[in-house]
Amino acid sequence: MSLVLDPTAQDLLFREAHTANAFTAEPVTDEQIQAIYDLVKFGPTAFNQTPLRITLVRSAEARERLVQHMAEGNQPKTATAPLVAILSADNEFHEELPTLFPAFPQAKDVFFSERPARESAARMNAALQAAYFIVGVRAAGLAAGPMTGFDHEGVRKEFLDDDHTPLMVVNIGKPGENASYPRSPRLGYDEVVTTV
Repeated sequence: MSLVLDPTAQDLLFREAHTANAFTAEPVTDEQIQAIYDLVKFGPTAFNQTPLRITLVRSAEARERLVQHMAEGNQPKTATAPLVAILSADNEFHEELPTLFPAFPQAKDVFFSERPARESAARMNAALQAAYFIVGVRAAGLAAGPMTGFDHEGVRKEFLDDDHTPLMVVNIGKPGENASYPRSPRLGYDEVVTTV
C-alpha cells in the first residue's frame, strides 16, 4: 500500500464521502464542532496564518436571516440542516502573527501591512482551512454540504463586519435519505500530473 492511512479511513474521508443535500434530524453538538476544529487547526497555512472564522448558525431567528440570502436552490437544505456554519476570512489575521509565527514575528509588518496583500492571503489561507474543515466534518462521521451560492455581501452585512469576507456556507449533519448525487467523474492522474 502506498498510503499509510487505513483504507477504511480513506473511504470515510474521500472515496465514500459525498456532498450532502439532505440530512437526518440528529443534532450536531458544540462538542463535535470543537473536536473538528481541534483536529483541523493543525492543517498547514502560509506563516501559520489562521484567517478562517466560523460562525455557527443555531437559532431559528438567525437561520431565517441566513436563508433569505441563500440562492433559491440552497434555501430548503439550509433551512433544514441540523447545523449551518458560515466560513469567512478575517482580513485582520496579521495581528495574530507575532504569536502564531514566532520564528518571524516581523512577518506581520513586512508582508501584510497593506490591506490588499492581507485580503489576498486571508482568502487563500482561509480557503485551505475551509477544505480542512470539510474533511474534519467527515472525520467526525458527519456530512458537509458546502455552498458558495448566496449573496455574499448580504451575508457579510447580516452576520459579519467589514474585516471579514464570507467564503462559503456549510450545512452539517448526518446524511439523510437521498442525501447526495451519484459520484461524478474525476480527472485521472495522467490528466492532472506533469513531471518536468
